[in-house]
Amino acid sequence: MFLFRGVESHPRSFVKAVTWRALGSIDTFVLSLLYTGNTSAAGAIAGTEVFTKIFLFYFHERIWSLIRWGHLTPPEAAVEAAETDAEHEVAN
Repeated sequence: MFLFRGVESHPRSFVKAVTWRALGSIDTFVLSLLYTGNTSAAGAIAGTEVFTKIFLFYFHERIWSLIRWGHLTPPEAAVEAAETDAEHEVAN
């Protein structure tokens, strides 16, 4: 188990982080270009923040997946969680 168990798989959380960050980086580039008027500066700003914000979003998503408030659990997720718990109990 890597960090947290939630209803989303780790690859899904990571792909969501990357696609969200791509959209966010485009937004950052456009806004930076509007403020600076310089494509090099806008590219540097957008390029720098892309790496840190992918990981921030990923961990943000994983932490929120642990919070049950407002979270509806589909039957498949409940069955999978029960099977995983049973496997861990047998292993221990």
